[in-house]
Amino acid sequence: MVDGVSISYNKLWKLLIDKGMSGRELRIKAGVTTTVMAKMKKDEPVHLEALMKICKALSCTLNEIVETTII
Repeated sequence: MVDGVSISYNKLWKLLIDKGMSGRELRIKAGVTTTVMAKMKKDEPVHLEALMKICKALSCTLNEIVETTII
């Protein structure tokens, strides 16, 4: 959580299942670090640049991989 906003990457994990892709395969294809992947597994914030690399690798938009909620 960052200043009253919770982040969830559940949409990303569901998308990976639908595409039959592992997190490791995504990490390699997108060119992101293991640290980024670990943070995302814990629903922690990551840099927008990393998210954009993931979107490019999956041919999707941010709305398809991340969800934010104001709490």
